Parts: sequence; structure tokens; C-alpha cells
Amino acid sequence: MEFHYCAACGSKPIRKIIGDEGEMAYCDTCKIPLFPYFYTCIITLVVSETNEFALIQQYGINDRFICVAGYIKAGETAEETVEREVGEEVGLNTHGVQYVGSYYLGRKDQLMLGFAAKVDKADFKLSGEVDKACWFTEEEAEKVLPPNSIALNLFLDYVKQSRSVIA
Repeated sequence: MEFHYCAACGSKPIRKIIGDEGEMAYCDTCKIPLFPYFYTCIITLVVSETNEFALIQQYGINDRFICVAGYIKAGETAEETVEREVGEEVGLNTHGVQYVGSYYLGRKDQLMLGFAAKVDKADFKLSGEVDKACWFTEEEAEKVLPPNSIALNLFLDYVKQSRSVIA
């Protein structure tokens, strides 16, 4: 997201060449570059001790399963966000969080930090944000995740990393 006004003083920025960044917004009053920003969130593949995957449906999209996701709150680490979101959305406690990779979602201008969260398989306690949650085997999960989605990419990256650790 580009700044149309300086967040510090409210002045309208000018365009200025800033080193290797090229031309960008610059506050001539504060003498600072106004770097564009994007929203950072987490996306989490919930994995049971039996290597099953908890996937959710939400917002009335009844034919599409996705991973647990959410925005990082001020003062929270990405790992704390994973634990909070898994607890909030499906009512499960994590006992291990593993970073898998990062994914850029251009249509929402978001950086999604991808994690796998280990949990004990249990019944779900769904939040109002979640319409449905189900456990899936590896083969089933790959089939129900949307093609070309970040959720599928996270799943495939996790499976690949898990197999390389075992090999």
C-alpha cells in the first residue's frame, strides 16, 4: 500500500529517487522515505500426531477447504499468532509450531507466513468465523485444497520438507 500522506506530519509526499529503491514517496517536511507497506498474516496447516490435517471452511464457501489463517496483532510474534488462531478457530492447543515458508497474496497485498502446527487430534470447538472443520489424510487433503492456492502450496511444501527430514 502506497502512502498518499505522511503518517507523521500529514504532508502530501513528493516522488523522489531513494537509492536502490528507485522512485518512491518521500516526505519533504520530515525528510524521510515513505516505504510502501503490506499486511502480514499467518497461514497454518494444522497437523495431528497421526499425520492428519485439519482444514476449515468459512464465510459460507461450502465447497472449499482452506488452512487456518489470521492477522498478526501488534506485540505478537508470528508463532504466538499461530497458537492463538488455531485455538480461536478450531479450539485446539498447539504443542509445536514449525515455520514452512512465506507466500505473497497479491490480490490482498499480504505476506503470509506459513507454518505447520502440531496438535493432538480431538473434536473441534469452532469459532463463529468457521463454518466447518474436518480431519483429512494426506491424500484427501491434497484433493480438497483449492488448485493453485496458498493453502495447497503450504501443504505441498510441508509434505516435501517432512519427507526430506525422514530421508
